[in-house]
Amino acid sequence: MTPSRGLFSHRSAPRVVRGAAVAAVLALSLAACAGNDAEVAGTDGAAASFGDASIQFSWIKNAEFMGEYLADENGYFTDAGFDQVDMIEGPASIEAAVISGNADMGIGNAISTGTIIANEGAPLKIIGATYQKNPFTILSLADKGNIATLDDLKGKTIGVQASNLSLWEAFLEINDIDEDSLTTLPVQYDPTPMFNGEVDGWFSYLTNESIDAELLGLDPVNLPLADFGLPFVAETLTVTDDAIENDREKLKALLVAEIRGWTDAINDPEAAAKLTVDTYGPTFDLTIEKETRQAEIQSLDLVVSAETLANGLFTISDALQQQSIDTLAATGLTITASQLFDLSLLDEVYAENPGLLAYSD
Repeated sequence: MTPSRGLFSHRSAPRVVRGAAVAAVLALSLAACAGNDAEVAGTDGAAASFGDASIQFSWIKNAEFMGEYLADENGYFTDAGFDQVDMIEGPASIEAAVISGNADMGIGNAISTGTIIANEGAPLKIIGATYQKNPFTILSLADKGNIATLDDLKGKTIGVQASNLSLWEAFLEINDIDEDSLTTLPVQYDPTPMFNGEVDGWFSYLTNESIDAELLGLDPVNLPLADFGLPFVAETLTVTDDAIENDREKLKALLVAEIRGWTDAINDPEAAAKLTVDTYGPTFDLTIEKETRQAEIQSLDLVVSAETLANGLFTISDALQQQSIDTLAATGLTITASQLFDLSLLDEVYAENPGLLAYSD
């Protein structure tokens, strides 16, 4: 899937099911995975040196990854002991990249990673989540569709992409909505048919197609999945079990730099958007208007929560872990929280760096 270089970025395309790609990678040896922990200086007090690292993005370099850009721009990766951190743009299967050893960490979502673990036995764990609330939504327009409640779905035609079909079906099941009470129309990723009034609603992202509609003056209406039965985490940080065991300090160093970068980003989303457009994503024809709106939505609604205020960025409460597991169960997959999540590294990071908790100061 090639990302659009115009107004519509086809944002949700490679998001949920990537089993075939990961199954192929699982057939390979894990010997290529990232190396051993960095050598840590002894009594002289010198900082650890981890050499190079890499992070696989699931999508193009837009404002979705603004915290990573600021961690790089402001020298936080260097401070944490890295010579360089390669930020690899997508679209891509982050699970395949991490398993193969092509990336130390991948940024994806709990449903995609949980699906791969449940179906393929992938040796992966989520060690944190940037988004406390996933941004999937059913988008409509006030003068066409106007889908603001579950009852509003009755009799409507909803455009759903093939990669999002299992999540859409889980949404219907968990809300006890009869599939025959509405029409599910297979579509591609450009939402122009909805903007033209050809369908009533569109399976979308709050930080993508909804912003497109807003900037076009089309009065968007959203039915966020997170508010209606599917509150799973997204922008999750995924690593291998082997790295947790053998590269623990390196992963913790990445987390420290990431937390510092996201702290800067959410406290100045306008600057983060400008950095995205000018420095990290200039090849994607990004606009400052859209990237600023995405940065603002992330900073105000997706990245922060009562949980992060209490326990720090990237944390995932026990309740939210279980809600993610329940969402996977609604898609027909059985997996436990301990199979999907390992928050022990993040616990250690905050215990060792309590100043990182105060991101809102």
